[in-house]
Amino acid sequence: MFYSLATRPARSFQRSHAPAVSNGALESFLSDTFSSLSNAGTAKAATVEDLEKTYALQLDVPGLAKEQLDIGIEGDVVRVTSKDDAARKVKAAWRFPLEIDAANSTAKLENGVLTLTLGKKVPVSNVSQLAIQ
Repeated sequence: MFYSLATRPARSFQRSHAPAVSNGALESFLSDTFSSLSNAGTAKAATVEDLEKTYALQLDVPGLAKEQLDIGIEGDVVRVTSKDDAARKVKAAWRFPLEIDAANSTAKLENGVLTLTLGKKVPVSNVSQLAIQ
């Protein structure tokens, strides 16, 4: 099971009924908690850019060394996971519109930012002509 760090729209918390018991401290806590959760969805932990021949993926992984990360490419899915001995746990996956060419892809870790340049695999047409008799 993999979790994506991509930005998703946050759901807002709205009450459809009045509370049974009025508790100012509880109401304040719930209001602060749910408003901070809805704002947390706007933070960008990862960015993906679709370029002409490649995809560029940047992921923040502060405190991790390159030896503590595994990057797997399978078809159109890219997975980034941290190893068990890593100080921080990372588990993310992305699905791209085209398959990834692992031979033409690179990864670089610099100042806590993992930058993947993922080559796009050019689709090959398997159309054959059929003669009419």
